Amino acid sequence: MKKNRLFAPIAATVAFAGALALAACGGSPAADEPADTATAEDTSADIATFTVGFDQSYPPYGYVGDDGEFTGFDLDLAAEVADRNGWEIELEPIDWDAKDTLLDSGAITCIWNGFTMEGREEDYTFSSPYMLNGQVVVVKADSGIENLEDLAGKTVITQVDSAALDVLEGDQAELAATFASLEQIGDYNTAFMQLESGAVDAVACDLSIAEYQMAAKPDAYVQLPDMLSEEHYAVGFKKGSQELADTVTDTLREMDEDGTVKELCDKYAEYGISYENWVLE
Repeated sequence: MKKNRLFAPIAATVAFAGALALAACGGSPAADEPADTATAEDTSADIATFTVGFDQSYPPYGYVGDDGEFTGFDLDLAAEVADRNGWEIELEPIDWDAKDTLLDSGAITCIWNGFTMEGREEDYTFSSPYMLNGQVVVVKADSGIENLEDLAGKTVITQVDSAALDVLEGDQAELAATFASLEQIGDYNTAFMQLESGAVDAVACDLSIAEYQMAAKPDAYVQLPDMLSEEHYAVGFKKGSQELADTVTDTLREMDEDGTVKELCDKYAEYGISYENWVLE
């Protein structure tokens, strides 16, 4: 497996890509180029470098380990996929709010970090789903909050632009309307710090995040029994990159068949990862 390399923040990359885009605005297509490119050949899988965009504060899928290196279940999966396809892997921690701009500009090849596909199908080309996920609510063990109805009048926090936020502003909007407030924050680690301090009453998050936090502090938190929603994780690519998405899916399937996926699930089992939640067959 190729060694994962750490890179500087990619603001400069984005700026460079933006500059190129601006420079190209005044140009016109060559006379011999067809006006309709909708049927252009998909060459998305013809890459030498596989640049993975991820949230470095999203354990156990992607985070900074005790040794200062990027690590996590999804990052290990991505590294193995890259190695088997002969790609050099680059791990790029990103501002989650900027993920679409980075993907569209080519600064990253994909978004691979506990990325929920439901509700985003029109915005990305996805690999096949590989992991079961759900949106849940976590509270302090001694809070007295036992179900979703008990959240009435409480302060709930979630990550900005997260699947949990989408659910609470969509299918579960009536529930959210009963909260004293629905707060947003940049990362879940800070959200759980606020929960522990009593600054908020509950955190709405992915099942995997809840399992990770509860495994780290089993006496501090409990998960409410009813899920807000059930969904799946997949790898997100720029719209139209079907060949690349299929290549990644096929490689993940091979990794499952030869036991590599099970080994990685066991590696992160203490952080809440379970092979029982693997759904790609």
